[in-house]
Amino acid sequence: MKGIEIYVEGGGTSAATKATLRKGMSEFLKELRGLRGPRALQFKVIPCGSRGETLDAFRNGLESDPERLHILLVDSEDVVDSSPIDHLRKRDGWSLSDVTDGLIHLMVCTMETWLVADPDALERYYGQGFRAQDLPRHQDLERVSKAMVASSLDKATRDTTAGEYHKTRHGSVLLERIDPARVRARCRHCERLFATIRAKVLATT
Repeated sequence: MKGIEIYVEGGGTSAATKATLRKGMSEFLKELRGLRGPRALQFKVIPCGSRGETLDAFRNGLESDPERLHILLVDSEDVVDSSPIDHLRKRDGWSLSDVTDGLIHLMVCTMETWLVADPDALERYYGQGFRAQDLPRHQDLERVSKAMVASSLDKATRDTTAGEYHKTRHGSVLLERIDPARVRARCRHCERLFATIRAKVLATT
């Protein structure tokens, strides 16, 4: 294995918004970027836009450069009660039977779930008027629906100096600021992503 490429859902259609998401996600994953196995590896985050475009880019990577570790990272959209592959097969009709489960990862139920896992970071960003009490308090945030996460985030930020949460303007910036350890403690699929890549890097020969 000569490198790791993570194909991430999101970033919109413009080069600028994809670059912002790349920066935010790369910062969030900085612990993984800093890992050193038996030899150095290239580490690349690739924002792909829509879910379908992300799947296509991931499959193209698998076919064109098999010497790299290719990771698919998309929103689950719904609560997950099965393996990531089974979840995407049932929900999206994606056929992933030819792909190992360790390559498929989910943000459950959405990237914003990761953001609300660290209320302190959000409060530092949004400042006056931020209402942390409106965010979900569940320790297991992956049981909270996408709609509830979105609604709570809107309520918590509505009266702040930075303005109500906006995915394009705020999401990528917040990824840089939240504490991955706090997210991993409340989102088991995020912990799975970190554990999988860490094991792959350390096993590299």
